[in-house]
Amino acid sequence: MKRREFIRLLGGVTIIWPLATRAQNTERMRRIGVLENLASDEQRPPRIGAFVQGLQQSGWVVGRDLRLDDRSAAGNPDDLRKFAAEFAALSPDAILAVTSPAVGALLSATHNVPVVFVQVIDPVGAGFVNSLAHPGGNATGFMLFEFSLSGKWLELLKEMAPGISRVAVVRDPAIAAGTGQFGAIQAVASSFGVELTPVDVRDPAEIERGISAFARGPSGGLIVTASPLAVVHHDLIVSLAGRYRLPAVYFARLFATANGLISYGADVADQYRGAAGYVDRILRGEKPEDLPVQVPTKFELVINLKSAKALGLTIPPPALLGRADEVIE
Repeated sequence: MKRREFIRLLGGVTIIWPLATRAQNTERMRRIGVLENLASDEQRPPRIGAFVQGLQQSGWVVGRDLRLDDRSAAGNPDDLRKFAAEFAALSPDAILAVTSPAVGALLSATHNVPVVFVQVIDPVGAGFVNSLAHPGGNATGFMLFEFSLSGKWLELLKEMAPGISRVAVVRDPAIAAGTGQFGAIQAVASSFGVELTPVDVRDPAEIERGISAFARGPSGGLIVTASPLAVVHHDLIVSLAGRYRLPAVYFARLFATANGLISYGADVADQYRGAAGYVDRILRGEKPEDLPVQVPTKFELVINLKSAKALGLTIPPPALLGRADEVIE
């Protein structure tokens, strides 16, 4: 999408209130909430743009048929609870919930408003749905990935830096997905001949202590597992990996574009488009409990050659470069 077209599209999101008051529709204006728990990053506008595009492709136009109310807690749990309560009181037609904390806050606030989620790792383990095939409540949506993907991160790290024998796994132990991802990596670690060290991601001081202590040993590498806190602290994590010359694999493109070495994860914009399709079906009368949770089918591999050079790594194998969806030079 060209930059001018994209800005025009996002303008429709940010100035919806005056447009909504002028809308001349025979049917009532539908109201859609968006609750996020991520810190602002360069990926947010295109993701919201993909959601809006998906709605438009289904015949819904923001400002004509829809009013879009967007709230971001940026990792603040108090704001998250406050915004969830506001949405419960507004009782919109549906809410797009981004990340597990946002879903949890909404499901604590309402059991009636339909919730469609994205960027959620373990909706069954978190108690958001009864099963992937039969959600059973007022929430459904799109998983960020299955735990088996976590083992792929270790494989990519060894391809990029074959000499590593120790790997620090940055994870959030306070969420079920943090334990699940670490367990999946642990299950394949022996086959790659590496020793794992968990590093908790609860606050900046803990991250710095954990990575600094790990970096004192030789032949180390880093895997950053998926969590909202990892996104909040992504600049610090990438900076520490560079400072201590630790080859690192990350779960999202955001890290690779911030000078991280390599990222591999689901195409999140594709999930936002899918979420728009689910919102459309809900607006047309279907219920979340009847819409199965979807697992990702599109993934993207991003390699930052500038970071590889700074770490003193050789050019990645041609086979690995050939698989990359994006190479940053």
